[in-house]
Amino acid sequence: MPPIPRYRAQASQNPVAIFLSAGFRPFFLFAALWAAVGLPLSIAYLEAAAELPTRFAPSLWHAHEMAFGFGGAVVAGFLLTAIPNWTGRLPLQGAPLAGLVALWLLGRIAVLTSNSAPALVSAALDLAFPAVFIFVVAREIATGRNWRNLPMVAALALLFFGNLLTHLEAMDLAATGAIGARVGVATLIMLIAIIGGRIAPSFTRNWLAKNSPAEVEPAPFGALDRFALAATLVALVAWVAFPDAGLTAAPLIIAGAALFLRLIRWRGVSTRAEPMLFVLHLGYGWVPLGFLLIGGNELWGVAGPAAPLHALTVGAIGTMTLAVMTRATRGHTGRPLLADRWTAAIYVAITLAAILRIGAPFMGEHYFAALAVAGGMWSLAYGLFVVLYFGMVTTRRLHQTA
Repeated sequence: MPPIPRYRAQASQNPVAIFLSAGFRPFFLFAALWAAVGLPLSIAYLEAAAELPTRFAPSLWHAHEMAFGFGGAVVAGFLLTAIPNWTGRLPLQGAPLAGLVALWLLGRIAVLTSNSAPALVSAALDLAFPAVFIFVVAREIATGRNWRNLPMVAALALLFFGNLLTHLEAMDLAATGAIGARVGVATLIMLIAIIGGRIAPSFTRNWLAKNSPAEVEPAPFGALDRFALAATLVALVAWVAFPDAGLTAAPLIIAGAALFLRLIRWRGVSTRAEPMLFVLHLGYGWVPLGFLLIGGNELWGVAGPAAPLHALTVGAIGTMTLAVMTRATRGHTGRPLLADRWTAAIYVAITLAAILRIGAPFMGEHYFAALAVAGGMWSLAYGLFVVLYFGMVTTRRLHQTA
């Protein structure tokens, strides 16, 4: 995969025009804002400390908004920024981009207030964004004849399907909410396995060539990488279909081991001096760890299923999205691809959130305190992104080359 494209914002001084000049600007900002605010709402709803005007049950609303609300916005921001580089076409911007963002916002409102409207209306309003986004991506790829990235359309279709399954449960039509949420998480993890597996070694190779040419380069894509990705697909399909079956542990452990071997061949340890690059390896590392924890837990039942699952959600998805959002935002707005201390604090906060969420079941009487701190660290990480990167996504690109 080529690097995420860099292009100049619109020449207009109008802040609205600048904000709507590239997909990463509104979607990364709103994704981070919803992550920071939505999780505390989820925790309050789950703990019966607050009532929300939604027809979704607490656990289902939490899973839906993290996978399809927050996750959908991150995927949109990334793809709308990457596709122009893949196709050579201009990015979606201005009124069309504003319309897409409005559909996403409408979906969040529709799900949150779904008790106040017919279930079918709420579902239609929420599903409008992924449906239109599939059309936008498919059109761009087809027009640009960029068939290599056509699997991105399949991934978006899976996110739409998983979203639909959660709505069927909210409408009391089928008990498909849990499998729908797993479809969403599995799709996001597969995207990390594929895309993260391209950008992490590529950026590392470039950085080592410039800063440490004596170091051994990351291994090129080969048989191990193909096996690891195939094993990941098999493991995710098994987990989605049979999450509680003991036999599912085997493909998860095999995939975890293969992904871990793949990761260590990328020379991530050599990048520890640059947090903005090292965090890509850290984020990817949560995927094999999550597979190994879920598979091991299926065999030995050390903890409930939620704890190891959060290695994939808080760990892999939470960390990798922040890694990509900070890097892409700085690069596309003309800033150096270097993490200042506050950006490094974002990475520390999300790492602590993952560790505490996974470790909470082993903290005895401090379980709920660990959950609260983990949630606080998650909100802190994404809240810091909103505060620190708001100026970057709402102002014109700097003239310097990132």
